[in-house]
Amino acid sequence: MSEITGRIWKYGDNINTDVIFPGKYTYTVTDPGEMAKLALEDLDPEFSTLVQNGDIVLGGKNFGCGSSREQAAFCLKYAGVGAVIAKSFSRLYYRNCINAGLPALVLPQLYDQLNKGERIEIRLDRGIVVHKGVEYHFPPLPEEIIDIFNHGGLIPHIRKILKTDSMQRKE
Repeated sequence: MSEITGRIWKYGDNINTDVIFPGKYTYTVTDPGEMAKLALEDLDPEFSTLVQNGDIVLGGKNFGCGSSREQAAFCLKYAGVGAVIAKSFSRLYYRNCINAGLPALVLPQLYDQLNKGERIEIRLDRGIVVHKGVEYHFPPLPEEIIDIFNHGGLIPHIRKILKTDSMQRKE
């Protein structure tokens, strides 16, 4: 998962977890397909039907603020979102994205350069976003974080490590 290419879905500042995944579903919806259908339901009713694999959510300041609802990261991943880019993130939401295996990138300079529907390419291992031939740089992600993304999230990553470790001990 070192490269992600997709269209931009652009939203503003202070998009909270209740807007990303409506709180009224927190304890009743656990199926990944249903969670995907509810992503951004109140903010952008067309999102879940039009989003394509690899698309990128672009947010303003303080994206993911509010409660630490993990579903707000997972619903975007289940909807096919390849990454979330924002001017800034809530710390808890940023961590929930990593746990979900969803890249979250802080690139404040990119927000004003992109419009909804434009295509970009993200090169996680090189710390580059490419838009219309222009490169925007961010610190390359640590190999450990990219491994979490490649394994599909923190829990699958830990399972893979434990399985590998167990296999090595048997030898």
